Amino acid sequence: MSKTIKRVVVTGMGGITALGDSWTQIESKLRANASGIAHMPEWDRFIGLNTRLGGPILDFKTPPHYTRKVTRTMGRVSLLATRATEFALEDAGLLNEPEIRTGAMGVAYGSCTGSTDAIRDFGAMIASGDVGGINATTYLRLMPHTTAANIGVHFGMKGRVIPACSACTSGSQSIGYAYESIKFGRVPMMVAGGAEELCPSEAAVFDTLYATSTLNDTPTATPRPFDRERDGLVIGEGASTLVLEEYEHARARGARIHAELIGFGSNSDGDHLTHPNIETMRIAMQLAIDDAGISPHQIGYINAHGTATEQGDIAETQATNQLFGKRVFLSSLKGHIGHTLGACGAIESLVTIQMMNSDWFAPTLNLKSVDERCGELDYIMNGGRSLNCEYVMNNNFAFGGVNTSLIFKRMN
Repeated sequence: MSKTIKRVVVTGMGGITALGDSWTQIESKLRANASGIAHMPEWDRFIGLNTRLGGPILDFKTPPHYTRKVTRTMGRVSLLATRATEFALEDAGLLNEPEIRTGAMGVAYGSCTGSTDAIRDFGAMIASGDVGGINATTYLRLMPHTTAANIGVHFGMKGRVIPACSACTSGSQSIGYAYESIKFGRVPMMVAGGAEELCPSEAAVFDTLYATSTLNDTPTATPRPFDRERDGLVIGEGASTLVLEEYEHARARGARIHAELIGFGSNSDGDHLTHPNIETMRIAMQLAIDDAGISPHQIGYINAHGTATEQGDIAETQATNQLFGKRVFLSSLKGHIGHTLGACGAIESLVTIQMMNSDWFAPTLNLKSVDERCGELDYIMNGGRSLNCEYVMNNNFAFGGVNTSLIFKRMN
């Protein structure tokens, strides 16, 4: 006998970005076409690193109740993730509810890696032959599932744990797998999202591929997604958490509902670790549409992955054009905050939901002249656009050939 399929809604959201840690702050800066990209002088010591650009969070501080005992297993990435989750639980009205500690709430969370200062400590041990620089918490700060594990322990959540470590789809896969956990009746509630801390090692990864922007003297002029003059991506940092909940459970407790999550698609390119594949990107979007039970023409807006790399931009927009034609509006947030890697799927989902509910969608910052090799789409250039959308989509694509697509529905 098949189980009843559950509806899944978003009842809480929290995020920390280079533009702020509340929707009021973020929206204000988006409307002002503000950039969170900055020159990183501390990276000047790295010989051969071409980029000196990042999207840092400049004023993040842990609150007083985050004691040493609480934070000793957390590097910066877990601190960002835990704080964003605290914001989301508070927004959902669940922060102090005993039910979240009964096994009724699980955690799905991801990042590209753990905290790299802990990785450095192990590297120093191997290089020097001296274990004096590591301690009992070093591994706990660097392990790939450090964000999911620390969130679960910090809030006492005893439900399922789904750690995603899939590069730039870590956050969106976490949301998708949390959605499926509720949809198929495994748990009534999940916190889901992604986080990343800014580190020069991540910039170096893309530097070796000649994929980073080197406009080091004009940081706010880059990155430039979809632009014919783009020169590469910029690494950012941040965290975002969504509280997902079974619809009837949310109604029974009188929760405010931000949106309904109705579709998730994910697949693998299956042919190359770093070269995007137009066909499988298109199929991932189609899978989400099929899961949602709607047609492509019902999607009013797409938040694109839009990294400002040549191969990525062209493949993504051509795939989108094939499925949607010229009908859909599309923009990328990476011109504003950079590529936040494991956090981007979650941050961009939060902002997409908020933009849908505000009837206003941010432009693709720094886009002046669309690369003619990109698909024929409306990229929302120069300034934001007032739109009334019932359905919105968020897409992310990652190293390893991982593709994800999420569809959110407006709750009237």
